[in-house]
Amino acid sequence: MPRSAAELAHRLAREAEAVCRHYLSNGRRVGNYWLVGDVRNTSGRSMFVRLKPKGMDGRPAGKWTDAATGEHGDLLDVIRESCSLVDFHDVANEARRFLSLPRSEPKSDGRSRPPSVPTGSPESAWRLFGMSQPIAGTVVETYLRGRGITNLHGIDSLRSHPRCYYRPEVDAATEIWPAMIAAVTDLKGHITGAHRTWLDPSGRDKASVDTPRRAMGYLLGHAVRFGPAGDVMAAGEGIETMLSLRCIMPTMPMAAALSAAHLAAILFPAALRRLYIARDDDRAGDGAVAGLFDRAQSAGIEATVLSPQCGDFNEDLRNFDIDALGAALRIQLTLEDVGRFLIAGV
Repeated sequence: MPRSAAELAHRLAREAEAVCRHYLSNGRRVGNYWLVGDVRNTSGRSMFVRLKPKGMDGRPAGKWTDAATGEHGDLLDVIRESCSLVDFHDVANEARRFLSLPRSEPKSDGRSRPPSVPTGSPESAWRLFGMSQPIAGTVVETYLRGRGITNLHGIDSLRSHPRCYYRPEVDAATEIWPAMIAAVTDLKGHITGAHRTWLDPSGRDKASVDTPRRAMGYLLGHAVRFGPAGDVMAAGEGIETMLSLRCIMPTMPMAAALSAAHLAAILFPAALRRLYIARDDDRAGDGAVAGLFDRAQSAGIEATVLSPQCGDFNEDLRNFDIDALGAALRIQLTLEDVGRFLIAGV
């Protein structure tokens, strides 16, 4: 069993082409190199991995360089970045799984690579978001459009990861699925956490796992934000719920708190004067709305509850159409905001 990172990297290098075909599947072989966009498995040709050593003293197999960024490393780095792993223990276990070697004991060998960050921390959330890519042309775009969400402009807080690490339980086997990655930010725009929605590779639905949605990092008071904060904003629980409202109010700043408990505790921007609370039609949603409504009123902020006809506004969008959703919201908004935010013709 490999006792060090160097020995594990050496074993991977013996299977360099197989490693590339598995973890850098968007690339292809050209001569003695595997060409791909980057170490996160983006399509392209700027990164090249040597598949076989060159001479006795030449560059060894498994080493890679990204000509566009200057990044370089070995196949352990490929596994770490392409699988969105943070702790070396997880990287080593994934490498051993690929090589059909025994899993390591849950202790460090003292040679972690690179500097590790605590699992579930804001740092690991920031790293995961950085590993991901824009959603255009990805399974995430397919998923959102399948839920009736067609306005995908200005949602840089969402990204796509084609091979996101999923572990059902601590000791369970690791699975890899595509995922929608959402940045959770504070009022200054700093990333404090991330939310993952694992998806079926077809994009038709969420992945067939027990918990297809999970969050990491610091969430309390923060949110997934669409648009810069202003004097008016809307807040609700789900990402898809708020994106549905953006289809008919694309310029209104919106925030998805990710759960009823976190919605009740969301922090208010300093300039906020009017808050629309998107209600989910269930007991937890009603409790969150009541708590947030009282907090807003106490802070001198005018609060208005927006109620869906079905369970939430994404259900409304899918079960009816955008015109019906617009008509239902028109009578719930203030007259000033109808003219200011609601798109013409609905």
